[in-house]
Amino acid sequence: MIKLDLAKELNSNAYPGRGIVIGKSECGKYAVTGYFIMGRSENSRNRVFVEDGGGIRTQAFDPSKLSDPHLIIYAPVRVLGNKLIVTNGDQTDTIYELMDKQFTFEQALRTREFEDDAPNYTPRISGILRFEENGFNYAMSILKSANGNPDSCQRHTFTYTDPVAGEGHFIHTYMGDGNPLPSFEGEPKLVGISGNIDEFTDMLWNNLNEDNKVSLFVRYVNIEDGSVETRIVNKNN
Repeated sequence: MIKLDLAKELNSNAYPGRGIVIGKSECGKYAVTGYFIMGRSENSRNRVFVEDGGGIRTQAFDPSKLSDPHLIIYAPVRVLGNKLIVTNGDQTDTIYELMDKQFTFEQALRTREFEDDAPNYTPRISGILRFEENGFNYAMSILKSANGNPDSCQRHTFTYTDPVAGEGHFIHTYMGDGNPLPSFEGEPKLVGISGNIDEFTDMLWNNLNEDNKVSLFVRYVNIEDGSVETRIVNKNN
């Protein structure tokens, strides 16, 4: 698989929707996670990320303009023991609650499917990082309709052990803008990971479409001592 330039992947797509990137820093010291949201409607754009109990949640920037919280207000990131969960919807809570009852990542997601936002049927994308004494591994999942047919849910999980320094994987909800919005296709994209947390955050934010970007979360976890650095960028301040 060809390693792609993440900046080019972002700036060449006006509307990737919501996206997750997970990998290992170039120096090999950090597990890297990024999650962004975008929006086309006033309701979708009226959001910010706020920290919440080791993770984050979305909330309305201007509560008076919130017309429908369904599918836009949720906790994208939660921490469960040695696991970091990141998703594009309330399936974060499903994964958290069922894994706390000893279900696997895949088993938890079998209880869910794509979003009920016809005609888009937006995929549910999810990621999980597991930290162990000798490093970390991660997995990504996508739940999507069968080429826009809501009668069939297609479930794909991709697992990555012994991540390579300077590499990661990127999955997002849409191939681009459109009506209906075309769902992501294929397996997560192999992308390069470089820079410290501030450089990586700036690269992501600066290459997202200026009109459509809403919020960005980035976390670097020190693999050796477990210390955490987090950055949150909101277009609405």
